[in-house]
Amino acid sequence: MNRIQTKLQENKKLLSIYFTAGYPEINDTVSIIEELEKNGVDMIEIGLPFSDPLADGPTIQDSSTKALKNGMTTEVLFNQLKDIRKSVSIPLIIMGYFNPMLQYGVEAFCKKCSEIGIDGLIIPDLPVDVYHEAYQDIFDKYGLINVFLITPQTSIERINFIDSVSKGFIYMVSSASVTGSNLGFGNDQETYFERISSMDLKNPQIIGFGISDNKTFIQATNFAKGAIIGSAFIKFISNNSIDDIPKFVTSIR
Repeated sequence: MNRIQTKLQENKKLLSIYFTAGYPEINDTVSIIEELEKNGVDMIEIGLPFSDPLADGPTIQDSSTKALKNGMTTEVLFNQLKDIRKSVSIPLIIMGYFNPMLQYGVEAFCKKCSEIGIDGLIIPDLPVDVYHEAYQDIFDKYGLINVFLITPQTSIERINFIDSVSKGFIYMVSSASVTGSNLGFGNDQETYFERISSMDLKNPQIIGFGISDNKTFIQATNFAKGAIIGSAFIKFISNNSIDDIPKFVTSIR
């Protein structure tokens, strides 16, 4: 069983942290992953920086720009992670845009992910129907889970289709805006969370975008299996050292 599937069976609310590989410094990637696991984070999304990250807010965009300037590439990331499973056991997901994966070769990319112990991918600009028709067999061949995003505007029909082809969790975007743009959740968002929860989908949902502290983590996990924090964590490590990560995790839970 994939590590993501195993983690989702645990009787707890899950905390997933996103950070940009190669930020703040090019060689920080593995240290951040190890420190997050050591402090009780359940899953980690490793951002593969891209020059045109459409779904990302300014904080993540800035971290991607800096990581690219630092020299981060797909090949560098794979090399950094080649021994990651000697020290880390929690699920690891690469989040990135489809263009770099196409340039690398989709099957070659998936094969390399499998070899180094990556459990899944999140590719915001790969439509679910294109994935299902052209790439699902490749993902299945290498034991990778592809995670799809839904928003408040996603139709019931499309949500059900995403649920039917998913094998892990559904990434539930808290709003239609970019990452890092919300402070707390209002009635509209809580109604949306409740609506999706009531659909009784076969895949659990994990909520991302707008989660930055204990209050928003609790709000999100009232209706979902877990929550994802990205921009708030990147802001934290921009202003603190990796050694301060325990403070951040403690502040969320």
